[in-house]
Order: sequence, then structure tokens, then C-alpha cells
Amino acid sequence: MFQKIAVSALIAGFGAGLIAALLQFVFVQPILLHAEFFETDALSHFGASATAAHPPAGEFELTRDLLSVIFTALIYVGYALILGAGMALAQENGATITPRSGLVWGIAGYIAFQLAPAFGLAPELPGMAAADVTSRQIWWFATVFAAAGGLWLIAFGKNWTMWGIAIILLAAPHIIGAPMPDVLTGPAPPELGAEFASRVLGTGLAAWACLGALLATIWNSKWAEV
Repeated sequence: MFQKIAVSALIAGFGAGLIAALLQFVFVQPILLHAEFFETDALSHFGASATAAHPPAGEFELTRDLLSVIFTALIYVGYALILGAGMALAQENGATITPRSGLVWGIAGYIAFQLAPAFGLAPELPGMAAADVTSRQIWWFATVFAAAGGLWLIAFGKNWTMWGIAIILLAAPHIIGAPMPDVLTGPAPPELGAEFASRVLGTGLAAWACLGALLATIWNSKWAEV
């Protein structure tokens, strides 16, 4: 079973990572590059003064882009290992893994690892104000574990007690609240920050959905038995 999880995760994670990297290059990276002009004072944004809605032409950095692709692929391989372990446990308890159910698994992974944490700590542009990094990391990990546990209980719980615990787990981190900075500052326009957050979450949903579907497809193929 470990071999099946590892092989499936390696292939599906790398494939989904390439898709995620492509989506980031098209939709997310232009906003990051635009924000860097504000961070370095090449552009400025003050109050009601007008600011260019489109970034100046930037230089293509091959090394940085290649490293970004590699790291994104490795991250999604890690996600695939976690998702594969969950699929294996579910299958041992009678669940059937199909590409269609894999899509649901991928969306559930997206909710646990991206959407639930972003509800309190939205994706941030460079230079934006933020609370202490250790506090944010603790809250992020706690939220991921709580969301994953809550979703598992919703999917596999058999009574209202389990479903009630699931609701508590999903809500608890947000009732406690994410660590927030004392003041809100940042060189980039807030409109750019909102666009960045929405695109990160949108591309994340697409990549996680691909990851779940790919993982389930490979799970049932001959490649997983190599």
C-alpha cells in the first residue's frame, strides 16, 4: 500500500504541480511583479492619486521561474502524499476511489489547506502588514488540522454527534480568530491585494481539483502497481 501511495502521489503531484505553476505564471505572477514595483518604490500609491492598473514590463528571470516550477511540483507531491494516505484509509474502510470521487477529495484538500486558512489569513502581497510569523504559523496549522478533521467527520461520520463535532472543528479557529497586525499598512493598492487573494484562491481550487482527479486515476491504473 505504501508503494501505491508513493507512486501515485509522485506522478499525480508532479502533474498537478506543473498545472499549478502554469496557472500561477498566467494569473498570479503578473500581480506579484506589479506589487514588487510598489515595494521598491518604483511605483507609489497614496490616497486618491491615480496609479497605473497595469504593471510596467518586467524582465524574464529564467532561474527564478524554473525554481518556482520545481518547488511548486514538490509541494503538490507532498499534498498528494497526504491525500493518498487519506484515500488509502478510506478505501480500507469500504470507500471506492474513482476519478469522480478523487475530484471531491481534491476539493476537500483545497478547503482544508487553502480556503479555511485564507478565511482568517488571506494571501498577502509583499510588503503588507502582518502579525508575528510564529503566531500565524501556529494558527495556520491548527486550522488545517481542524478543517481536515471536520471534513473527515462530515464525510465518514455516522451520527449527529460526529457531525456536530465536525461543525465545531470547522468553526473553532475562526471563532478564536487569526493573529492580526496592530496596524494595516502596505505600499500596494488594496485593489491589487484583493485581486491577488482571489486569483491565488481560484488557481488553488483548479490545481487541487486536478490533483484529486489525477491521483484517483493513477490510483486505479497499472502505474500504481509498479
